[in-house]
Amino acid sequence: MELQGTVKKIFDAQTFASGFQKREMVILTQEQYPQPINIEFLSDKISLLDNLKEGENVKVGINIRGREWVSPQGETKYFNSITGWRVEKVFDNGSEPTQAAPSHAAAPVSNENPFAGDDDDDLPF
Repeated sequence: MELQGTVKKIFDAQTFASGFQKREMVILTQEQYPQPINIEFLSDKISLLDNLKEGENVKVGINIRGREWVSPQGETKYFNSITGWRVEKVFDNGSEPTQAAPSHAAAPVSNENPFAGDDDDDLPF
């Protein structure tokens, strides 16, 4: 999937005791009701944020991940995260709103009448 928006905030990299690293970025989507979306970049992907500045327009390739967690009391909770794996700067300031969308292209739409040449018109209305 992809998200497009304006970089609102880029956080510093975090390193944990295990050696795991992550860095987060918030983008503001460009739609009727803009949404601040937090995106995590993990391990070797944190360097993708090095050349970005707040206020730039970007397109981000993302994966949505989910986790299940059972508390010590036995209660099950579910968590989601958005993980970035690609960032492109967008230089055109098109006014078209952009939302999360599948990364595959849609099939072309045909304008041909599928009933053209069908002389069998036995409908009662």
